[in-house]
Amino acid sequence: MTQFPCTSEALVVRTDFSADDAWDALRATLFSPSKEGFLANVAFVDNRRYEGLTPDQALDLIPAEYQHPLLVLADFIAVASAEQPLLVVDRRGERGRWIRVVTAELWSIENNLSGANMDFEEFVGAADDDGVFRGF
Repeated sequence: MTQFPCTSEALVVRTDFSADDAWDALRATLFSPSKEGFLANVAFVDNRRYEGLTPDQALDLIPAEYQHPLLVLADFIAVASAEQPLLVVDRRGERGRWIRVVTAELWSIENNLSGANMDFEEFVGAADDDGVFRGF
């Protein structure tokens, strides 16, 4: 399978193609600043060749030059839920460790991890009982 593009932004890889309108809504949310004015620094990968990828499979497709500390998957759960809980995979710690984050809060994880202001574990600890991070 073809590797993902190498960008300085966090990759948001679409792995579910069941609902184009949900994907469009997810993208619109990521392009909308938070109430504090923050945005996630992301690049989208929208290609059916990546349909159904698991986190481990996706990690294998990251080019060696990609230095961002996380990878984001827009999977069937993100597309099917009104909260759009994206799957955020940590690239600095244990391979395949992940957390779900509502799309409107991706900026918090992306900004803080890319700036080394916080650790992935801090977001895991702040997730709700269902494993979804909804903000601090």
